[in-house]
Amino acid sequence: MGELRLMKGNEVLAEAAIRCGCDGYFGYPITPQSEIMETLMVRQPWDETGMVVLQAESEIASINMVYGAAATGKKVMTSSSSPGISLMAEGISYIAGAELPCLFVNVVRGGPGLGTIQPSQADYFQSVKGGGHGDYKCIVLAPASVQEMNDFVGLGFELAFKYLNPALILTDGAIGQMMEKVELADYKPRWTKEEIQKYSGKWATTGKPNSRKQNVVTSLEMDSDKMEANNRRFQEKYKKMEEEEVRFETIMCDDAEYIMVAFGTSARICQKSVEIAREQGIKVGLLRPITLFPFPKKEIAKLTCHVKGFLSVEMSAGQMVEDIKLAVHESGCNVRVEHFGRMGGIIPSPNEVVDALKEKFL
Repeated sequence: MGELRLMKGNEVLAEAAIRCGCDGYFGYPITPQSEIMETLMVRQPWDETGMVVLQAESEIASINMVYGAAATGKKVMTSSSSPGISLMAEGISYIAGAELPCLFVNVVRGGPGLGTIQPSQADYFQSVKGGGHGDYKCIVLAPASVQEMNDFVGLGFELAFKYLNPALILTDGAIGQMMEKVELADYKPRWTKEEIQKYSGKWATTGKPNSRKQNVVTSLEMDSDKMEANNRRFQEKYKKMEEEEVRFETIMCDDAEYIMVAFGTSARICQKSVEIAREQGIKVGLLRPITLFPFPKKEIAKLTCHVKGFLSVEMSAGQMVEDIKLAVHESGCNVRVEHFGRMGGIIPSPNEVVDALKEKFL
């Protein structure tokens, strides 16, 4: 067993970055994720592992620092909250277009605009549909606990380097600020120059040996035919993610007549809602997407012909509900899909969710 601690979600993200061999963090403070950078500054990993931690002058600067450092084959990351991620969107698109691995974290707050510092899930569309310009996707992991905030840092880097693609941990202010017991990962050493050359030498700007052509990192291609070929290659990569990297959890779905679909904080709420509904004789289950992209649409389609309806529970006006509807449509079964959500930073209670289920289906 690894080291056990009681930690905030934001704090453990920082600790996990140090322990997984991250080379650099470039960020800018914004509530409710500022503890990530603050923890890194207190920990001073540059003395312990050599990890670089730098507060940039803006979110735009920080994502471009990530772009430059990722191009050298290093494990690098950033974090922000909703408005800050919007400022980073151009840089994230460049990184996806250049096919570089990196990790970024969005601790979502209520919007639109400056909104509130309270938790929300209203950045779902921005996260899973690209978020910036062009046809691209990010790998999106949605933790529902402080332990998963720890675990998904290493997993995010693993998937980013496997697919040469940016990975996103999409969480919210509730999980970022809550404290839970967490088992920390063991320390992994940062990659040596030789290891970087081994794993990333085919594309990274590590210095050109005589044995190969120069590596050029760019998302620019002026020839339309070549740019279309690039895009086709990207789409094939995203299809491979959908075939191999879907992650989800099901709770009491085997005999369920109704399925709640929720991620992150909403999924935590729905676990209790399922218990309450079951006590009242309503057969309800929960499907929790862990990867929001790739989305568990095949699992939803599989359940569709055996249930009477799906309730998408989100801390938003309803965004993931559209992906559920698409999955149900592809199944060929005509089943109702409804949405229940709170906005503006309000977290629904378990009883509210049960009442919504009854109102919409019973």
